[in-house]
Amino acid sequence: MKLKSKIILLVFLLIFNIQSFSFADEIKLNSEAAILVEISTGRILYEKNSTKKMYPASTTKILTAILVIENCKLDEIVTVRESALSNIPNGYVTCNLQIGEQLSVNDLLYALMIPSANDAAYVLAEYVAGSIDEFSTMMNDKARELGCKTTHFVNPNGIHDDSHYSTAYDLYLIADYAMKNDTFRKLVATTEYTLPATEQYPNEDRILKTTNELLNENSRKYYYKNAIGIKTGYTSKAGNCLVASSSRDGLEFIAVVLNGGTTNEGLNSRYIDSKKLFEYAYDNFTLTKIIEKGSIVQSLEIENGTKETKNLDLVIDKTITVVNNKSIDMNNVIPEITLKDTLEAPILAGEKIGTVKYKVEDIEYSANLLAKTTVEKIDYSIYLIIAGAILLVIAFSMIKSSRKKQKRKK
Repeated sequence: MKLKSKIILLVFLLIFNIQSFSFADEIKLNSEAAILVEISTGRILYEKNSTKKMYPASTTKILTAILVIENCKLDEIVTVRESALSNIPNGYVTCNLQIGEQLSVNDLLYALMIPSANDAAYVLAEYVAGSIDEFSTMMNDKARELGCKTTHFVNPNGIHDDSHYSTAYDLYLIADYAMKNDTFRKLVATTEYTLPATEQYPNEDRILKTTNELLNENSRKYYYKNAIGIKTGYTSKAGNCLVASSSRDGLEFIAVVLNGGTTNEGLNSRYIDSKKLFEYAYDNFTLTKIIEKGSIVQSLEIENGTKETKNLDLVIDKTITVVNNKSIDMNNVIPEITLKDTLEAPILAGEKIGTVKYKVEDIEYSANLLAKTTVEKIDYSIYLIIAGAILLVIAFSMIKSSRKKQKRKK
């Protein structure tokens, strides 16, 4: 290839790579903090101040809901107590719960998550833990269990408190955990629910409608057909917040945007930013299964194995699936195999023989290599017996021959 052609090709490749791999840098979000993650692999595709301490507002209710689901049965009946209603500041959303009325845990969960009712949050927290302080302790313990490093909650609903904070990354961890629960997934995908009449509230006019405009088919500006949840939030200190999830073509993403304002067109940026992140993900990434669990990665011969068993196949112990940029040629991904220093029989089926690594876009995916079958060790004792017998026969023959010679001499 001529030098000029090589230069042209190099420039083309550089331009192509910049377009393929640096597009995330071109995303301009209004929100102060954000993160975008593919959930099956946990690969982070975009970050902006993702570990910065922020106010989460009502996205707090994600953790409240999953704790209630894990600690209660949905048909349990809860009585609304005065203490749960007395501490809600003016201006915060409620679903008009009445002192003494009885509703199921299921009803209160829908009130909590669809219209973001703060009274439902307090009622559920007191029911589960006995007090708001005790429930907050449960929340913080759960957050630490999930790996959250910069989260501290003092209430179950996100009513502003300077000591109530989280990060975009921590909220992703909480949402990712919650979305593995089928009850929670159904809950956050619901757009409308009617609370039943009770003795204290005899009408069925408490029609709960979602605050998440990504789910609202009538919202021409914000509706996103691939959205499947999760939770909005807003306070004057927290700004517009949204933890959203989207599913399409086998890919499911969670996007978190915090402290968003409005766009130049006057639109709520939490929806615009979330849609922008999701579209970036679907336009540029795909899900690729590199290898299936149980597939043969390498075959080798074990020297001291028996003739029947010495040929050994090494199989991978798990399926490796990656989220990769669509521009990557996955046929060029070569496994890096590392075997034990000494490989000799006996080897049992299922025994770990080594490891394998696949590197995609500077991310390593590793798994163990296992023996597919048992390799039996050659039993050398029988050969020693045979050799000994042969030596005895030879020795006996030599003695016999020597005696014959002696007789002839006489």
